[in-house]
Amino acid sequence: MPDADTPPRTGLRTSATTPATASTAASTPTGSTLGADLRHRPGSPGYRRTSLALFAAGVATFVLLYSTQALLPALSQAMNLTPGQASWTVSAASLGVAAAVIPLSALSERFGRTRVMTLSVFAAALLAVVIPFAPSLGVLVALRAVQGVCLAGLPATAMAYLAEEVHPAALPSAMGLYIAGNSIGGMAGRIISDLVAGAVGGDSGWRWGLGSVAAISLACAVSFRLLVPPARHFRPAPLRPRALAAGVAGHLRNPLLLRLYALGLLFMAVFGAVYTVMGYRLTAAPFSLPTGLVGLIFVVYLVGTATSALTGRVVGRLGRRGALYLAIGVTAAGLLLSLPNAIAPALLGLVLVTGGFFAGHTAASSAVGRTATQARALASALYLAAYYVGNSLGGSLGASAFRSHGWNGTAVVGLIALTLAAGTTLYATLRARADRRDPAAAVNG
Repeated sequence: MPDADTPPRTGLRTSATTPATASTAASTPTGSTLGADLRHRPGSPGYRRTSLALFAAGVATFVLLYSTQALLPALSQAMNLTPGQASWTVSAASLGVAAAVIPLSALSERFGRTRVMTLSVFAAALLAVVIPFAPSLGVLVALRAVQGVCLAGLPATAMAYLAEEVHPAALPSAMGLYIAGNSIGGMAGRIISDLVAGAVGGDSGWRWGLGSVAAISLACAVSFRLLVPPARHFRPAPLRPRALAAGVAGHLRNPLLLRLYALGLLFMAVFGAVYTVMGYRLTAAPFSLPTGLVGLIFVVYLVGTATSALTGRVVGRLGRRGALYLAIGVTAAGLLLSLPNAIAPALLGLVLVTGGFFAGHTAASSAVGRTATQARALASALYLAAYYVGNSLGGSLGASAFRSHGWNGTAVVGLIALTLAAGTTLYATLRARADRRDPAAAVNG
């Protein structure tokens, strides 16, 4: 049956929620309660299966998306590449996701969430089997871009699936568990691929590292397919390009969604810059750590797992903007702490950057699912397009700044992005106060 706590689902035939539709939905408490009661609640078998399936999907997404990041120093050595050139193996996949996430989310509105997610995760995992045999940087970058396109059907569709199938009160926690899967995938893929590459050694080590990533992603794809419950609140909509364009325009006219998209881009720019460059920093003087040991720093991703799962509680206590201020402050503190050329502050700074990023991303992404009550997959797709553009920009700018000014240059790139994020959140705070003083002039956001 359709969602009863939103207007009738028309997929991409409708635009973003307007103040009028939001007030209409709020004025029908009986239907809202009925629809919410039919969704998966924490502790139910459906909620557990949904959480485990989307956790596996999250692991696969980040294992594949960042499969070359820990191997960048090895790639640079094997192919005689600069950090900026090698970083394109990460940026290409991110740009592939950003380019394809909206079209594939549109397909999910027509053919179903679970079908699109299944095809995406299996196509990307099978392509991962081919990538280790890339003969040159150009071929590797091209294959990574195609892999990003394949992966694009997973993230936005997963967020929309959770928004539709999970009880609204549990959505931040469910989203946090999905993003925790991202963090586990990002950690496991980086550590395992780097350890395998270090054990094999030589110019072919990175190929064996990527082969290990392929095995992990295939296991996650099978687990996802076996666990994911069928969608109960999805109604297909026909593919209509004009309606898609109208839906994009409608979401982009929503000021709250625009701010959330900007925050996703800015948080990810910081994260992309830091993690693209960190391997180069720690293998160079004065640290001069061996490549295999550097891969172990990605155990820091466990901090992201914890903060993602706990962010729902933080939002409940501080509100969305309060959680964002906290995330921005923690991330900025991490960057500043990492400036000295000493291993302890560098690693502690990385812990704070990771925790702050995942908290900010969880708070912003869960707000997208709750703000857009129609064409949710499209709203989530726009968020993720901005998010992955931010990763590509951050990685490229961070690598360029590192080459010219060292780690301090990379940190400055991150601090500029965080300053813009703080300004965006402050504007939202001031706007909300103005709306409370003059409710008649209030708008959504």
